[in-house]
Amino acid sequence: MTLNENAGQGQTLDPRPSPLDPEAEYNNRARVPDHQAVMLRWRDSAAAARAAHPPLEIAYGPGEREVMDLFSAADDAPVAVFLHGGYWQALDRSWFSGLAPALLAHGVSLAIPSYDLAPAVRLGHILRQVRAAADAVRGLAGVRPVVFGHSAGGHMAACLLSEARASAAVSISGVFDLAPLIPTSINVALRLDAAEASALSPVHWPVPNGSTPGGTVLDCLVGADESSEFLRQSRMMADLWGGQGVETRYEALPGLNHFSVLDPLFDPGSALVKRIVGLAKAG
Repeated sequence: MTLNENAGQGQTLDPRPSPLDPEAEYNNRARVPDHQAVMLRWRDSAAAARAAHPPLEIAYGPGEREVMDLFSAADDAPVAVFLHGGYWQALDRSWFSGLAPALLAHGVSLAIPSYDLAPAVRLGHILRQVRAAADAVRGLAGVRPVVFGHSAGGHMAACLLSEARASAAVSISGVFDLAPLIPTSINVALRLDAAEASALSPVHWPVPNGSTPGGTVLDCLVGADESSEFLRQSRMMADLWGGQGVETRYEALPGLNHFSVLDPLFDPGSALVKRIVGLAKAG
């Protein structure tokens, strides 16, 4: 299988089967009854941000959804890239424009790409698209961007770091081992089998190191109120790569669930925003 052009040797993971119900652990919309209210806040803040600071639309490929919004702080400002979630089968860039003001306040530009969605395309196709988006941002800025993402976007942020396409990655509520998704309803659209899930899981990908030209910083953040599996995935990834020379950080953010975990990104004074700003300016 060649879905990941840079796939390396598999890493040894905890072989013990989880006694937990995968559907209950990974179906976040079912776990959070008020998720729609949180998402409506995303939509409303996005509309306000776009009205106050209209983005530049940049095509990074020929497809209808191969477009990103660039909220520019200045022509020479560092650029961060946000990869949205939705389990690779929902949402687009327009939902997350509200993240821009907090970064713009610190002089950091924000690029938010859309990408095609399952089941119309496979996950490997989506990864190729976000590679192209990150490479397009690098072409504009002249340096690799810091990449941060939520849920599915957290998975893809780690993938881009592995491939030396990012100066650093902040994965928020990421899924780094896709195998547990196979028996869930989430996989109806993704259609992952065991081989494809393994090939597309960054826990099996090359670990970035000082001999590669990309970044070697990975933050794995998760809401403390998320499922035990999401907590385990982030801690596992931080421990795995941290044990092989990557500068990793794991943190469970108190009082936040899989949706409200994005709340700090709307606050220019939050530690999370300051962390992304620091990484962007250092990159």
